[in-house]
Amino acid sequence: MRRHLNTIYVTSPDAWVRKDGANIVVEVDGAERGRAPIHMIGGLVCFGRAGMSPALMAACAEAGVAVSFLTPNGRFQARVEGPRTGNVLLRRAQYRAADDPARAMPVVRGIVAAKCANQRTVVRRALRDHGATMTAEARAALVEAELRLGDSARRTMLGDEVATVRGIEGEAGAAYFAAFPHLLRVDDPAFRFATRSRRPALDRVNALLNFLYAMLGHDCRSALESVGLDPQVGLLHADRPGRASLALDLMEELRPVLADRLALSLINRRQVTAGDFTVEAGGAVLLKDDPRKAVLVAWQERKKEELRHPFLGEKVTLGLVPHLQAQLLARHLRGDLDGYPPFVWK
Repeated sequence: MRRHLNTIYVTSPDAWVRKDGANIVVEVDGAERGRAPIHMIGGLVCFGRAGMSPALMAACAEAGVAVSFLTPNGRFQARVEGPRTGNVLLRRAQYRAADDPARAMPVVRGIVAAKCANQRTVVRRALRDHGATMTAEARAALVEAELRLGDSARRTMLGDEVATVRGIEGEAGAAYFAAFPHLLRVDDPAFRFATRSRRPALDRVNALLNFLYAMLGHDCRSALESVGLDPQVGLLHADRPGRASLALDLMEELRPVLADRLALSLINRRQVTAGDFTVEAGGAVLLKDDPRKAVLVAWQERKKEELRHPFLGEKVTLGLVPHLQAQLLARHLRGDLDGYPPFVWK
């Protein structure tokens, strides 16, 4: 079983990251802020203007530690990695599957059905834990969303074209996010949620979701590369220059589990507040620097939580799930598994 390695997030704009022996060292204004052995690290993520020594880049490339550079708000900018790993035959099998709807459809159906089922679980848990204290309107809205998401999961398994399944996914997403305001239990106008807005985020809830999705996207891309798959060539998401379509595919079933639940917890427990965000003149809402660090700490803690993998039957950390799903997808594409077992959260 693969170990759950840590990710270093460098958020200080004036930070300098360097190599010292077999360690990664982070310095700010010449003072050491932290260090960690390279062999214990799975990824290094730098926000904003953080710099890095060429010696450390080379060491990370050799050790298989992916280095990503993001904007302060989590948008991907660049990535440094060593020689591609994996079997070229696996990538060729991936490309053939992407070009063959008959081979792609079972995987696509599984991903979208699992996403709908996991969104339904988020709703179900809210009804189970807080249904007794909800208003009748909120409870009715969540029950309706639960029914629609269950229906979407069932209809997905009958879809015979990618476009049809994408349409069902869109309907499910609309039902889920229409009910999302009722999952927020804080009585604060600053955390009102009307609809999903991606880039830019137009409210605080979307800003938090977008940031967590960016972190999940980094982990999914790293997981795919670690098993030898090409993150750019997807099965559900269409190919587009500069887009890691397969990483987006892998993210879909994991968004409700890893990102949505964490966002709800942070807001409902008042671990993030209205003052943790800035609202720009054009209406875009962004996380401030210090709250972003607190969210990253919560993200790392969330990834340490354990559960039993529904297909493998083994106890694993949530942070390891993207790698396990990438591994299962690779095994399916190689022909070792008859089908791809998506991650269904219970």
